[in-house]
Amino acid sequence: MTLSRRALLGLLLLPGATAVSAASPVRLVYAEGRLSWPGGEARAACGKGGVRAAKREGDGASPQGTFPLLYGFFRPDRVEWPRSELPMTPLRPDFGWCDDPKDGNYNRLVYLPYAASHEEMWRADGLYDIVVVIGYNTDPVAPGAGSAIFLHIARPDYSPTEGCIAVAREDLLTVLALLGPGAEITIRS
Repeated sequence: MTLSRRALLGLLLLPGATAVSAASPVRLVYAEGRLSWPGGEARAACGKGGVRAAKREGDGASPQGTFPLLYGFFRPDRVEWPRSELPMTPLRPDFGWCDDPKDGNYNRLVYLPYAASHEEMWRADGLYDIVVVIGYNTDPVAPGAGSAIFLHIARPDYSPTEGCIAVAREDLLTVLALLGPGAEITIRS
């Protein structure tokens, strides 16, 4: 089963989801191992393939450019409801993200079990305890251009990701509190 964009927005705005308007959009910038925002910066990891303008599925690269920060998820069994003006939804064990370019739900949230290749959002390692969806290849979705590009929690050693941007849990919570409608991230090498 999959969620359409409209259904996903409905899910994100169900009772219990939070979304309020921000005073002014915040822009994050990732460059050379650092994530910066108005009033702060932190160590960050990017994809093991570096930052690329011509991102492709499976290349391990982070996409170069400026992208909206759309909405977020959190593990309710591990994290209290995060403070944010972005829509936030509690993760469920049956949430996945399709990464199969041949599937009609490529680069979209799906319900598990799901027949096509997908990433599980409910992870044991804690990296997705807090996740912000980066609006890369989302509207429209181009098959093979890359999927599941998130801002999430970094490994303790800040080892490279599969294409996401990752920071320490505390830094992600700090940034999340600043984000709201219109927030963007610029990713550059």
